[in-house]
Amino acid sequence: METRLEAFREKIGERRPLCIRGGGSKDFHGGPQQGEVLDTTGYAGIIDYTPSELVLTARCGTPLAEINSALAARRQMLAFEPPAFSEAATIGGVVAAGLAGPRRGTAGGVRDHLLGVRLMDGEGRVLNFGGQVMKNVAGFDVSRLMAGSLGTLGLMLEVSLKVLPMPRCEATLRFELPQARAIEAVNHWAGEPLPISASCWRDGVLHLRLSGAEAAVAAACAKLGGEKTGADEAANFWADLGAQRMAFFAGDAPLWRVSVPSATPVLDLPGPTLIEWGGALRWLRCEADRALIESRSGAAAAVALFRGGDRQVGVFPRPAPAVQTIFRRLKTVFDPHGLFNRGRLFPDF
Repeated sequence: METRLEAFREKIGERRPLCIRGGGSKDFHGGPQQGEVLDTTGYAGIIDYTPSELVLTARCGTPLAEINSALAARRQMLAFEPPAFSEAATIGGVVAAGLAGPRRGTAGGVRDHLLGVRLMDGEGRVLNFGGQVMKNVAGFDVSRLMAGSLGTLGLMLEVSLKVLPMPRCEATLRFELPQARAIEAVNHWAGEPLPISASCWRDGVLHLRLSGAEAAVAAACAKLGGEKTGADEAANFWADLGAQRMAFFAGDAPLWRVSVPSATPVLDLPGPTLIEWGGALRWLRCEADRALIESRSGAAAAVALFRGGDRQVGVFPRPAPAVQTIFRRLKTVFDPHGLFNRGRLFPDF
């Protein structure tokens, strides 16, 4: 692996723009790719996995499928359910994209499970941040900056992640509810001691997943009612939701991601909507421009173009000026020559 590190360092030393790329499963995410491809797939392998400590460390090019398989063998999992849009997905891409699946609303996101990162900066130096335990940071937690950075701050070499046991029991309930009632219901249930792990509303139907001890799941099912979904059908439903294989995600219309406070009422959005994370994530399919979507989503919303559309004009909402200043200072420190993944976060970043 030292040979691979030297190859990375040599490419960085050429001072030419680089497009850091693992399996390419999330090439659609973020702004257009620029620069020479720096392939990380050869830098792979699980370095350390201690089931009793609930920690896994792997090189950036390790396939997500390999990690999921290793964890499943010990009945453990990445609790944020990272979506794998293809079998080529790597753990480095998972962290860089910062994407989470249906369990995100209750288990947290990528950065909540990221314990440490080893990366190579724009000078070819190898830097270590965080570690392999939860309480290991004094001061600014640099490792979590890498979650969702889309590779703009450096080349991630290794990541350490917190893992969790798989739930002993799961059940999925189905309710026929209009959108307003579904949003109200999931927010009400979130305030009760119920083992809810995911929710999804689409076309007048709310799906609710319960995960935990068998007795807790059974009691919740009895309390909530609804129609219970078969185990295989339920597993396929949540897997298809996370991987965006459902019919809602098919087609050429741009896919927008609208993040709002979970209790936000029904939005007058100009297209079909699918709701996840207890109401906090509203997926939208439409050809409308960002200005119209933002005007109808409210001041508290964050609107991002997730897939399709014109990526040249920017994909993510612009942060406040003060936050932009912090971004640029960080970029200068980690990537002083502006080599890594230009334009993936913002057109001029």
